[in-house]
Amino acid sequence: MVDFGMRGQVLYVTGGGSGIGRAIALMAAGGGMKVAIADAVGERAEQVAGEVRALGTEALAVALDVRDAAGCAAAAETIEARLGPIDGMVACAGVSSPMRAEAMSDEAWTRCIDVNLTGSFRSVQPVGRRMVARRRGAIVTVASIDGLGGHAGRSHYSASKHGVIGLTRAMAIEWGRHGVRVNALAPGVVDTPLVRTNLPPDHVEHAMVDRNPMARLSTSDEQAAPALFLLSAAASYINGTVLTVDGGSSAGFFTRWNGNDLGSRALQEAGVYGPPP
Repeated sequence: MVDFGMRGQVLYVTGGGSGIGRAIALMAAGGGMKVAIADAVGERAEQVAGEVRALGTEALAVALDVRDAAGCAAAAETIEARLGPIDGMVACAGVSSPMRAEAMSDEAWTRCIDVNLTGSFRSVQPVGRRMVARRRGAIVTVASIDGLGGHAGRSHYSASKHGVIGLTRAMAIEWGRHGVRVNALAPGVVDTPLVRTNLPPDHVEHAMVDRNPMARLSTSDEQAAPALFLLSAAASYINGTVLTVDGGSSAGFFTRWNGNDLGSRALQEAGVYGPPP
């Protein structure tokens, strides 16, 4: 278990009932943090809270739809009343579904923007206010590499994550002078229940190999550790940064070895890389 030296501090994670959010909650608990887990599905939040308590630390489960501004304000108040001042927050709640732009319904567009972008703002704002007043704290928003470029079939998701990155940078500029750091995590394709739901089986190999130099999906723990690093004192001068954790898929052009592909064959013959074992 990775320990980032935040034992006894309070962490608040939205979208903490599964996937990356759950991994962050459990890794933080393993390092001795007290953890508040918020999720739209209250039962999932309760389950993760139980897992956190089993690791020997305090936990609080909160049923929260991040689209609800009043609910977000109440959640921050409840967490601080039960666990103490929030030291770190990860805004991880999000939705995604593949859909071409010309076929997208207004409902699908609105839901994605409302949860991913507006929900990030509404959940972070009441926490940011408290941190600014105390002149200390750190926040991580969970964006995506789709927030760094377009993604065919996910125009709504890409737009929402571009917005999250812009929001993160603006808050970092506003709040940095008050001792509050705000950074974004930009995961690549992560092996989570959400991704498996949206990724047909015949597309998994393409996502793992054809689009990634490391030829595999990320685990949730491989996203949790960088998120906790950004919250920790080790990142005390990192503010307004987008930390990309994608196995190199956004580093540049990548061509998988294919015996019928002239580009990859030329690279192999030049000794740049050989065919996979």
